[in-house]
Amino acid sequence: MQELQELQELEELEEREPKRANLSLALLGNNEIGLLRTLDTGVVRELWGRTYNADGKPDWSHLYPYYHPDIVFQDSIQRIEGIEEFVGLCERLTQRCQSLHMQILSIAQNSNIILMDWIMTMAFTKYPPNPVYGSTKLTLHEDGRIIAQRDYFDLWGAILDGIPPLKTPYRRFMRRVFG
Repeated sequence: MQELQELQELEELEEREPKRANLSLALLGNNEIGLLRTLDTGVVRELWGRTYNADGKPDWSHLYPYYHPDIVFQDSIQRIEGIEEFVGLCERLTQRCQSLHMQILSIAQNSNIILMDWIMTMAFTKYPPNPVYGSTKLTLHEDGRIIAQRDYFDLWGAILDGIPPLKTPYRRFMRRVFG
């Protein structure tokens, strides 16, 4: 009976505030109500494909329920623990970017691990759009939700290549040192 009441409250919240409803669903701590699809390469490609609207502004709110409350996210810059911190990270990136587009180049799954290669193109107010090439490793919890996400990308290359006065010297250095 309590689960039915929680579901009704969640449906009402979703009508009023869809982003908050998705976060509430993520915080439930289990998938007993059965609203989530099983994550596999096709579902991940589809969900990530719907992450960016026509204006290029990211909206990850529909993904939040697929993340476990104890999600550990790590990239070249930071390590985030917990769904609230992860949602905060996503919201900050949304606010900073003028536009952001992601193209999944390849995706594969082995048991509870999903790997994908991507190109993410970000535009900030004073700088032209800059592509970042990277990979993501998603680890699925036994309940099917994402318990760990590790993003790999060349942070310094993305930064230096995106600043016009540094772009040419950076590329010249990379060619000379690495061929």
